Order: sequence, then C-alpha cells, then structure tokens
Amino acid sequence: MRPSTTTLIAILALGLFLGPRAAEAQQAGKVPRIGVMGEFFWPPFDAFRAGLRELGYVEGENIVVEYRWSEGQTERFLAFVAEFIRHNADVIVVWGTPAARAAKQATTTIPIVMAATGDPIGNGLVASLQQPGGNLTGSSSLNAALEAKRLELLKELLPTVSRVAVLWNPALRLHQVLMQETQTTARALGVQLLPTEAVEAQGAAEYERAFAAMTSAGAEALIVVQGFLLDRTQIAELALKHRLPAVYVYRDHCEAGGLLCYAANYHALFRRAATYVDKILKGATPGKLPVEQAMKFDLIINLKTAKALDLTIPSSLLLFADEVIQ
Repeated sequence: MRPSTTTLIAILALGLFLGPRAAEAQQAGKVPRIGVMGEFFWPPFDAFRAGLRELGYVEGENIVVEYRWSEGQTERFLAFVAEFIRHNADVIVVWGTPAARAAKQATTTIPIVMAATGDPIGNGLVASLQQPGGNLTGSSSLNAALEAKRLELLKELLPTVSRVAVLWNPALRLHQVLMQETQTTARALGVQLLPTEAVEAQGAAEYERAFAAMTSAGAEALIVVQGFLLDRTQIAELALKHRLPAVYVYRDHCEAGGLLCYAANYHALFRRAATYVDKILKGATPGKLPVEQAMKFDLIINLKTAKALDLTIPSSLLLFADEVIQ
C-alpha cells in the first residue's frame, strides 16, 4: 500500500525537523580537525596555539591540529591541502599569500582562515574586506600600506639619504605592489630608488650579486620587502658587509642582525586567527566574517648593528621603538 500524499508530507517535515538535530547528535562526539600550513614554523604560530588554549581547545584532546611547512617550496601547498581534504579537515589556517592562494584553489567548501596576508583583495583572495564571500576570511597584515612608513623611518634615521636600494623578487605579485608603494613614497620624500633590475633576487644564490650591484650603483641604504625570512641571516650579514643601513619587515630580521624592523604585530594576528577558527567551528560562515586589518604595529631597533655601522639612532626613533636589541 502506497502512503498518501499527506503521509509523505508529514514524513518529509519530520525529516527536515530531525535532520539537523540528527546531524548535530552524530557530530557531537567529533573532535574538530584543523590543518595549518605556511612556509616554515614561525614563532607567531605559538600565539595561535595559545589563542586556541584560551578558547578552551587542547591539542590532542578536544582538537586535532596538523602542521605542514613548505620550507620555501610553495608548490607543496597544493599537496598539503589535498592531505587536509583527505583527513576531513574542518578548517584550514594559512600563513602568507602563496598558501592562501593554494588553499582557495584546492577547495571551495572547507573554511580557510588567513593568519596573515599582505593584500587579500589585490591578490584576488576575497571580494572585499567587509564581505569576503566564498570560504575564506582572516587577517591582513597591511604590508603594502606600510612600505611608506618604512621609507619614512629610514629617512628619519638618515635625513640626507638620497639613493635607496630595494631588495625584492619581481616574480611575486605582492612585491610588484610593494615596489609601486615604495616608488610613490620615494618621490614624495625626494629619494631616488636604484634601478629595480639591479637589486632583484629570486633566491639565496642571487644575494651576493644583488648586494654587489647595490654598492656599485651607489646605494646609501636598503629596504628589504616582505619575505626573505628563510635567508634573513645571510641578508643581514651582507647588509653589514656592504655598510648598508637597512629596514626590514619582520622582527626575525632584527634578531638575525638587521638594523630596523617595522610591521604589524604578527603574534596578535595569529592569536586572532584562533578566534576565527572558534567562530567557524561554532557555525559561522567564513564568507560573512569580515577580514580584519592589523591594528598593532612594532618597531624593533638593533643597537648592536647600529654601532657596527657607526650610526647614532635618533632619540625620536628610540622613544617610538617597541623593542631595542642591545
């Protein structure tokens, strides 16, 4: 005997009522799984883990976190995402634009949280900061917008500087944006940037040549744009060898011997990534969570390097500094 139309409607209604609840009950005992990937392990990831603990997540108990590092081989990111998909990750957390782009390319369903990227709109990762859309949200480190400030800091340190080199990788779209920002600020400050082809570097093998070219072209100072973290010690040593006062992005460069570092506080951004994960695990739609821009910035000064370069750091910079390395 076939059920009546009224009976079918009742059954469907009951299914719609019980379906989500049944799914919730089925997943009640599930331990969330988070995939995390970046170029390499970076201290701010400890802030992410601390943020998870503050929100009640204990790795290995009520949450599983898998970490993957490309060690400079960005082509590995797609393989990492494929692993996360096979392992049924609930959220993927990424550091940097290459990782974010790979995750966005590989999945349109798993939520993606950017711990920090430089230009999520310009790189086509989100539609807008307020309404990112899709399955990706997180934080922007505002690196492009900070290039002007870094050049201003260099000018404050060296008021008479007129020729500045910029170490960059022309193969990266973000570096092209950073160069445009730097050029605009340089014109406003009356500073000449050296011909960009003279200071291009796509890897460690090209640094010696790039620094020799800077010196030959009469560079008086140097800006090292975002990236180059894996080679930070080599770059800091070359800057000192060629007597080039340099400003960098990450504090890691100053810890490795760089002179000045100015950027967003990445520990704060990575801690914030844990909050995004928590919201998504509790049902928030990533595309409706606004992308946040960095609010806290740090200036680090290495006095030991300043002394080696026979430089006196102005008191105005020392007072503004968040940390001074002796």
